[in-house]
Amino acid sequence: MCAYNFGERETRLSQRTVCRIIHDDLKLKCVKKRRAPQLTAVNQESRLQRCKKLLSKFSEHSVDFIWFTDEKVFTVAPPISAQNDRLYVPSATLKRNVDTKRLLRTRPAFSRSLVVSVAVSKLGCTELFFVEPGV
Repeated sequence: MCAYNFGERETRLSQRTVCRIIHDDLKLKCVKKRRAPQLTAVNQESRLQRCKKLLSKFSEHSVDFIWFTDEKVFTVAPPISAQNDRLYVPSATLKRNVDTKRLLRTRPAFSRSLVVSVAVSKLGCTELFFVEPGV
């Protein structure tokens, strides 16, 4: 049995009971938090003023023809996450005694990649453009 502390009151519930209450009864799930910049009131006001200034430079008719583009590079070799790539060895084994081929995860310095581009406006978006290597 695990003891879970709910504020000042402590109850003796098994971990399975707590999980069942959270998932089945309360219909909750665990999600991982993401990092994001904290915007102060000054930041928010500054962004609003810049957006209004940008919109004032264009007539209502010409806003329809403003396009925003973005590109994304996709690489064949995925990024390495040391946290998710583990190697289990007997507890008496020292790390320096583990075979290097088992311990190191290598990837090419210049992995093959693909660039994808798209443009978006008030009128809609373009199809995806696959940019040829070297362009």
